[in-house]
Amino acid sequence: MVFILGTNFNEARLVRKTLQSFYGVGPQVCARLLARLYIHPTARLGSLNSQTVLDITSILSEMKIENDLRRELRENISRLKSMGTYRGKRHAMGLPVRGQNTRNQTNSAKKLNRVERIG
Repeated sequence: MVFILGTNFNEARLVRKTLQSFYGVGPQVCARLLARLYIHPTARLGSLNSQTVLDITSILSEMKIENDLRRELRENISRLKSMGTYRGKRHAMGLPVRGQNTRNQTNSAKKLNRVERIG
């Protein structure tokens, strides 16, 4: 087992998939991180030495990921709501925010904005 940022991962897992499991680390950020540390995209966690794992952990700890990023997103949406902007009102009603069609296809927006209707 490899321990990265408070989470245990199996050694047979791909490094790329492991990094992308963190909220805020997508394919592009992951590719840049792997290139920066000279890690092959198909490398497994078990093949990394302990220093490389420590380097990955230190770089991830400097980035804004997981709860910090979620908190910032929540604060931005609540700021829009408190200002009374159009986007804030749409978030509050659970409707599409970025100009999508509302006549037929609002189900996904209602699902995604459901959490934000609390505030």
